[in-house]
Amino acid sequence: MKKIRVLVACGAGIATSTVVMKKVEDLFARNQMPVEIMQIKISEAASKQDEADMLISTTMLPTEYKIPAIKAMAFLTGIGADKVEAQIIEAAKAIQ
Repeated sequence: MKKIRVLVACGAGIATSTVVMKKVEDLFARNQMPVEIMQIKISEAASKQDEADMLISTTMLPTEYKIPAIKAMAFLTGIGADKVEAQIIEAAKAIQ
């Protein structure tokens, strides 16, 4: 099974992306999917997208990306987190 390379981004690449990174790790583990996660600032996403399969962000997406880009504010608010999880797993299955 291919390891999914995920960029997790927030404005500064520190606070909220750390919370989301843990939730994404847990989500992939529960679904028995190998994952490699890189925590970044959203400003780095465009230059790093060629190294990744998916972008998960806690902030507004400033541009379009070549890879699936998923907004994950729900992981911070708790509202709609199940929908975001389903979106992430669906995107991961499409990549594999």
